[in-house]
Amino acid sequence: MKRILTIQDISCVGKCSLTVALPIISAMGVECCVIPTAVLSNHTAFGGFTFRDLTQDIEPICQQWKKEKISFDAIYTGYLGSFEQIELMFKLIEDFGGKDTITIVDPCMADNGKLYSGFTPDFAKKMAQLCGKAHVIVPNLTEASFLLGLPYKDSGYDKDYVENILKALAETGAKKVVLKGVDFNNGKLGIATYDSKTQDISWYFHEKMPERFHGTGDIFASVLTGALMRDFPLDKACRLAADFVVQSIKKTLEHGDYNWYGVDFESALPKLIWELNKTKS
Repeated sequence: MKRILTIQDISCVGKCSLTVALPIISAMGVECCVIPTAVLSNHTAFGGFTFRDLTQDIEPICQQWKKEKISFDAIYTGYLGSFEQIELMFKLIEDFGGKDTITIVDPCMADNGKLYSGFTPDFAKKMAQLCGKAHVIVPNLTEASFLLGLPYKDSGYDKDYVENILKALAETGAKKVVLKGVDFNNGKLGIATYDSKTQDISWYFHEKMPERFHGTGDIFASVLTGALMRDFPLDKACRLAADFVVQSIKKTLEHGDYNWYGVDFESALPKLIWELNKTKS
């Protein structure tokens, strides 16, 4: 069984970050190890929350793992809350990123044209350096704009614009780029991928859902990572991840009293496992 290490925060209530990564990756038949970067009572979309920073625990955990000679097939970083945590990821990748270890960076820092609270353009520049160490990066269009220092376009762009964004992101050093949230205002939402080695670009468009929910980007990245560990090619891994997000939203909307803070991904897991096995058979 392959083993993934994922590094991101955990909210005790709220379906995002480690709360979704751990069950999804495990359900996909991959061992999921974690380093929590912070513990929150609930995620930040609630009216208030408690927060405990765990930055100081990261290095001792890694030192203990080195003593135990623990290794990983993939390192997957999600939300990182500070410059210091990004710096620690450089060291972690150096220590545990062997020649056969895939590094996936989801630069969780922005959406809808704005950086998350507490982040700055300088933070985005630092995140771009981390992306340069990755085999696969998974930004949305807002994050891509901040990584590149470009104005954000929420509409009016075409395929040429998206392809230029993909290639510019690859110039950070990332070997493969997955760009989420491509929207040509045709009732579909798309994923665009770019392989810097082959220069191949692929597209996948799926149904655009009527509601937006917190944590769907984390769900997408978790399924993508699990699928790559199950030896899916990047384009098929993206399709599996995107379809699972759509299915999870549909399951959520079936409930009249659904939770606003996250999607009902748990009910969609049997479908994910079925699709995983069907596609690989």
